Amino acid sequence: MPGEELFAHVRTMAQHVGAKSVYGEPVVHGDTTVVPVARVAFGFGGGTGKGAKAGHSEGAGGGLGFVGGPAGYIEMTPAGTRFVAIGERKKIAGALLAGLALGYLAGKLRRRAA
Repeated sequence: MPGEELFAHVRTMAQHVGAKSVYGEPVVHGDTTVVPVARVAFGFGGGTGKGAKAGHSEGAGGGLGFVGGPAGYIEMTPAGTRFVAIGERKKIAGALLAGLALGYLAGKLRRRAA
């Protein structure tokens, strides 16, 4: 069935998503090794349609996405190993709050117009 093949491909792609696919191999310089660590997300969506109440209608849809960003790195030296976080949590939180506020305001304006 075509849907099963599609999900098999999506599953295979999701298994290969990681820091290596975002940044490549660890970097070795002298006695220090730096291993990149990434936050990754992978999503898939679909849709369909048929008829509407008035008239003949059809539909379709679909989507596939991947996003990756830095989470930090692991530094390995003879003195020890440490994880160093790289983050912009404050910026992300601010953007999320701004988006929620704009969505709320847009909803209120839309209800007033109706």
